[in-house]
Amino acid sequence: MSCAMVPVLILFCLKKFYRTAIKAYGLCHSLRMIFSKNTIKDSARLSMARWYNKVEEAGFHSFNVIAATFYEHYDEILNFYNNRASNALAESFNAKIKLFRANLRGVVDKKFFLFRIANLYAYPH
Repeated sequence: MSCAMVPVLILFCLKKFYRTAIKAYGLCHSLRMIFSKNTIKDSARLSMARWYNKVEEAGFHSFNVIAATFYEHYDEILNFYNNRASNALAESFNAKIKLFRANLRGVVDKKFFLFRIANLYAYPH
């Protein structure tokens, strides 16, 4: 291979990667828009079905795994549209507890650990 062919080969590989990256970003963005724009459960159901078709056409293994997970928990995910509530607050609190436990390097006295968590994170009455 001559030195003149190397930049052409690099450009070809970058162009192929760019097309793949654009397609992946489009799938991510369309999924994000389903949750931000749809307010009606049936409309979201239809949008999710269209997204599944796009993922199938794209042929990305990672998106197929995500789509399969969404398909398994379809009804639970669509329950978000009942009152647009999520469990983000509970997940955040769980992360704080895990960090607190890690900082203590384990829990020896369970009652004292719960007492400390209650004093640190509970609302004052």
